[in-house]
Amino acid sequence: MKKIGFIGVGSMGGTLAKIAIRSCGGQSVFVSSRTPEKAQRFAEENGCLAMRNVALAERADVIFLGVKPQKMSEVLEQIAPALAGRYERFVLVTMAAGLTCEKITELAGGDYPVIRIMPNTPALVGQGVIPYCGSESVLEEDFADLEQILSGAGLVTKLPEALIDAASALSGCGPAFVYIFIEALADAAVSCGLPRGTALEFAAQTVLGAGKMVLETGQHPGTLKDAVCSPAGSTIAGVRALEDGAFRAAAENAVLAAYKRTKELGK
Repeated sequence: MKKIGFIGVGSMGGTLAKIAIRSCGGQSVFVSSRTPEKAQRFAEENGCLAMRNVALAERADVIFLGVKPQKMSEVLEQIAPALAGRYERFVLVTMAAGLTCEKITELAGGDYPVIRIMPNTPALVGQGVIPYCGSESVLEEDFADLEQILSGAGLVTKLPEALIDAASALSGCGPAFVYIFIEALADAAVSCGLPRGTALEFAAQTVLGAGKMVLETGQHPGTLKDAVCSPAGSTIAGVRALEDGAFRAAAENAVLAAYKRTKELGK
């Protein structure tokens, strides 16, 4: 069985570590953190093993780098001697926004196989999106291992690396934009008289159901929108209000701003 390591168990690294534990069992998952106490606490709560960065780099077959782009150089410099001293094959998996496979290879100091992923937080509930790509030295069996490790995450899809930043701006950052939309819908419903808990539940379920309609019917969102809009009805009045508020442009600008920032982080 592959030994899977997670350097960094913050929001995203911790989410993927929990998915790996469910898929592969806790005894095959190692975790480390800048704060050893945090790694130990995570291990105790989730039934895996805590260790230091260097020890993890010496032992894991698949090493997830749950490190912010600004800290990646520091972490890879720390574990580089351990990686260089290994004889058995291993794969580095980066989830740092903007950093290419080539950049990770350069920072790691060796021509190691590198897989780049851009996960999102809904992976924790099995409804995530994880686009991935790999360096030239990655084998198909390495990709198969990745998909097996993350099998409980949701949609795990291979893309050309040139499209990873765009995917990250949409699916990686998108949940935050959707949460704002859900909160706004619920706030409005509270103003109309619904209790807060009911308003949040209805708003979240409405977004979930609308998304499933797009995926399962295969129809264009515009077609589905038109089907709800009766002539002179309530829905078209609401759609008009969204258009007056430049809702469509604001949503597009949010993704474009996220894409621009992702590119900046990779420099």
